[in-house]
Amino acid sequence: MGLLGFIFGAKKRQVERYIKNGAIVLDVRTQREWDKGHIENSVHIPLNELNARVKEVKNLNKPIIACCESGVRSAKAAKYLNLNNIDAINGGGWVSVQYKL
Repeated sequence: MGLLGFIFGAKKRQVERYIKNGAIVLDVRTQREWDKGHIENSVHIPLNELNARVKEVKNLNKPIIACCESGVRSAKAAKYLNLNNIDAINGGGWVSVQYKL
């Protein structure tokens, strides 16, 4: 297994572990992006609204797998959630997360 296979395999195992622990997928893309397609049963809170809606995420009382289009915004979201004592990981792009599910 090459380096990329190792890295992406680790991410897949992390997502799988979170799902087994009852994690919720949090999509932080814009409304327009969400409307074009999203993961069934995921929660949608655009990144620019996350600060104002962090209490909603806390009230879910579940681990979070953040996703977006490419993984950049979801990385920011996961870091912000972690800083607010919410167990969250960056799942990366939503299509990739959907494939891992």
